[in-house]
Amino acid sequence: MPALRTMTASRTQVTPDAMAAAANAEIATRLKRRDSEQVEELIELYQHRLLRYLVFLTGNRDLAQDLFQETWLRVLERGGQYDGRARFDTWLFTIARNLRLDLARKRVVKSLDEPLAGESGEWALEVPSDAPSPFDNFQSGENAARVNEALLQLNDLYREVLVLRFHEELSLDEISSVTGAPLSTVKSRLYRGMAALQPWLQANSSSEVRP
Repeated sequence: MPALRTMTASRTQVTPDAMAAAANAEIATRLKRRDSEQVEELIELYQHRLLRYLVFLTGNRDLAQDLFQETWLRVLERGGQYDGRARFDTWLFTIARNLRLDLARKRVVKSLDEPLAGESGEWALEVPSDAPSPFDNFQSGENAARVNEALLQLNDLYREVLVLRFHEELSLDEISSVTGAPLSTVKSRLYRGMAALQPWLQANSSSEVRP
């Protein structure tokens, strides 16, 4: 009976969060050892997501590919800085974004962190983690391409938050960590980005149901 209780308790403790934490801790340990095989595994796992994020962040595929390569070099060189407490993808996107900002400053381009005129936390949009994505109805190849096209027309700040939230499925707190923006600012950008996309989403929803 005690043995049965022990087995039941062990099973109860293995939650998705616990498994994710263990996986992050394993990544951190191997990166500290400068394990090249670990980096190769991470590249295989995250390469498509990272490149997609950078394409949307920069609006330029060639620049995105350059930053993609530089990001993985940083992971290899500075992997020991990852402590496993945050999700690896959050840390990875933060590195990529910082590289983009460094490049922008060198080119004397307006920083992505510069607040928009009148931007504040007045728009407090709560998006539950289990809420369906507003892009769920546009996942076919043709519609996905149209959504991506529409996203590229948005202000950089809005586009980045939408991509992190709905493509990469990061929480609002994780987006705040990646962007370095306060949570209220993340909510504001998400709200405004959705407001800018809403006419397009409604128009395309209507066209889908036409005979």
